Amino acid sequence: MSRQTVVPFGPQHPVLPEPIQLKLTLEDERVVSALPAFGYCHRGIEKAGELNEFPQNVFLVERICGICSFIHALCYCQGIEKIMGVEVPERAKFLRVIWGELHRLHSHLLWIGLLADAFGFESLFMQTWRFREKVMDVLEKTCGSRVIISTCTIGGVRRDISDELLSEILATLKDVERHLDQVTHVIEKDYTIRKRCIGVGILTKEQAIAFGAVGPTLRGSGIAQDVRMTGYAAYGQLKFEPVVENGCDSYARALVRVRESYQAIDLVRQAIDKMPSGEIAVKVRGNPNGEAVMRVEQPRGELVYYIKGNGTKNLERLRVRTPTYQNAATLVAMLPGMTLADVPVIALSIDPCFSCTER
Repeated sequence: MSRQTVVPFGPQHPVLPEPIQLKLTLEDERVVSALPAFGYCHRGIEKAGELNEFPQNVFLVERICGICSFIHALCYCQGIEKIMGVEVPERAKFLRVIWGELHRLHSHLLWIGLLADAFGFESLFMQTWRFREKVMDVLEKTCGSRVIISTCTIGGVRRDISDELLSEILATLKDVERHLDQVTHVIEKDYTIRKRCIGVGILTKEQAIAFGAVGPTLRGSGIAQDVRMTGYAAYGQLKFEPVVENGCDSYARALVRVRESYQAIDLVRQAIDKMPSGEIAVKVRGNPNGEAVMRVEQPRGELVYYIKGNGTKNLERLRVRTPTYQNAATLVAMLPGMTLADVPVIALSIDPCFSCTER
């Protein structure tokens, strides 16, 4: 007769650098059930958003997640602009796309490196992060900072990008794409990666919908949903389709992120090619009075901001729902039936960020 054992996975684990604990019930090496346990990271950011004057919150929300900091700022700024009826200049919209997609690219490259590290492929891990540095260098050249760039502002962007820098961005992305081709070949063809990912962590299309999965976790289960298709910023003027895989497993979710890395490069190229000249920001006067819900597509999926203003400099309410909050629930469906050795790869396949989730 098999004996069940409850094993705590996390909140400190070498493969999962995130403060979450999975309470795993095992029969021998097989997972019977899994229960995610949150609550290890609290920073009071939403409350701080009510105490700060609303323009200061642009810098605050960037600290929710450094890896996708610009996209947090973009979502917040668009929410305030919606309440106040601010029309952003066209050039600023394209600049927002460029910086947003550069953040998406370096986030996905970071994840690919972590996936390689989880398998013990240290050379692949270091190679991926080495050419990710080129993307970070581009961010530094355009904004003066590598991670939290603080270029988005209510009414547009704080900085412009010169024609010389735009040409340099295109040259750098061509080099990054060449390196990405080599990494993609390994991920698609390597026996170990395929063996550890194909058929592992199954999340069916029906389960993805039921759990409210978002981003690559959702699109890896065959559902073509991407908030960028709503056309916010300048996405409505660019040509692209959601990246979808039908494998419904950890391998499919990995392929979605690899293909989205290429898509991010293509979107930056399109934005540079189509970007008009003109102003990059408009002056915003007054205080927000009203409420708005704003949605954007983070590297991990749909990000939602609820903003309520009362006509003063301080917001009445700031509420943020990050994609990991939705995707973490899918682990309940993906882990049972898998072996204990599969748990780190499956948990990593949703690209979790619990510091963002708990704030």
